[in-house]
Amino acid sequence: MPIPSSPFPWPALLFLAAASIASVCGGAEAKQLRFGTSGEFKILQVADMHYANGKSTKCLNVLPNQMKDCSDLNTTAFTERMIQAEKPDLIVFTEYVDPDVAGDNIYGYDSTDAAKSLDACFAPVVQSNIPWVAVLGNHDQEGALSREGVMKHIVGMKNTLSLLNPPDVGVIDGFGNYNLEIAGVQGSGFQNKSVLNLYFLDSGDYSKVPSIPGYGWIKSSQQNWYQQTARKLKGAYMAKPEPQKGAAPGLVYFHIPLPEYKSFDKSNFTGVKQEGISSPAINSGFFTTLIETGDAKAVFTGHDHLNDFCGELTGIYLCYAGGFGYHAYGKAGWSRRARVVVASLEKTPKGTWGPVKSIKTWKRLDNKDLTSIDAQVLWTKTSAGLIGYRGTGNCLGVRLGPDSHEHSY
Repeated sequence: MPIPSSPFPWPALLFLAAASIASVCGGAEAKQLRFGTSGEFKILQVADMHYANGKSTKCLNVLPNQMKDCSDLNTTAFTERMIQAEKPDLIVFTEYVDPDVAGDNIYGYDSTDAAKSLDACFAPVVQSNIPWVAVLGNHDQEGALSREGVMKHIVGMKNTLSLLNPPDVGVIDGFGNYNLEIAGVQGSGFQNKSVLNLYFLDSGDYSKVPSIPGYGWIKSSQQNWYQQTARKLKGAYMAKPEPQKGAAPGLVYFHIPLPEYKSFDKSNFTGVKQEGISSPAINSGFFTTLIETGDAKAVFTGHDHLNDFCGELTGIYLCYAGGFGYHAYGKAGWSRRARVVVASLEKTPKGTWGPVKSIKTWKRLDNKDLTSIDAQVLWTKTSAGLIGYRGTGNCLGVRLGPDSHEHSY
């Protein structure tokens, strides 16, 4: 699989990406994102990059005629193509390096230098000047760096809004638990309000309880932090100016899927399920916490590379992104992919931009045309209240292609 060439030179690509993003107040250092004058905020989710050593790291599970020239650089090229095509306002990595290097964004086992692999893994987004964040996967500690070390390295990188942990919380499990507030359009009545709340959590690696096998889970300290943060944000959203009747919509990102992902079959999701749900052996109750708190409209995970479905359960969508990286396991002939989420604002009676009106999603395939598939409406605000909908068909004006039987080039 030769690395696809970009129709733009890198300087032009960087200009297009940087010029199109929603305004970042004071740059990434100010830790403030907001909707732009288009009234939209777009998030690109990249799951399971499994980046290792670059050109010398070969691809897994591709067609025989693709194997010779396929490497980590194909993952880099896919990242670049997605940035160019979607021009996101924020990029979210839910695992990045190979466990032989340091993890699921990098692959720690196969990487010879975890820090170097992290830098190479995130290079396209760093160079694009687009704000980005990352959460840890279950492999990110399997190289020379600990989970804390990996997250500290990420926090120190250019343009990232990632945090090691909430600065105002004394004790919390894991590393990389934090939230982002997306403010309304500058000059509108919502310019100083967070109209979209993003939560990022460390779903752990493996169980530390000898009697419980398998993967880790989101702990009570993390759930308490999420609830307290959501309640604080809800209070601010319901206060003057422009007081609202409830919480702003929230989106939640982490790596390992919840046990509730097992609730779906082919009749009640959009996308494909091609492998089992690798969730923790115990249910720590985080889905119940999400329901009780009331602001989360969708959860986005990775981990199971051959699943890319998105389905609604008790008013919350549970979504996979699908495997992105070429050194991660996949399925020959089934394209690597990424998930895109767009939040759109409504217009107020005065004609200015107001709160979020809808949240939509689709996926892009790494084929010749970067085909868009499986467009869905995840949530919409109506005069009767806030209701989630299961979207079907080409309801977003997005060009749809074949679903699970497309052919890689």
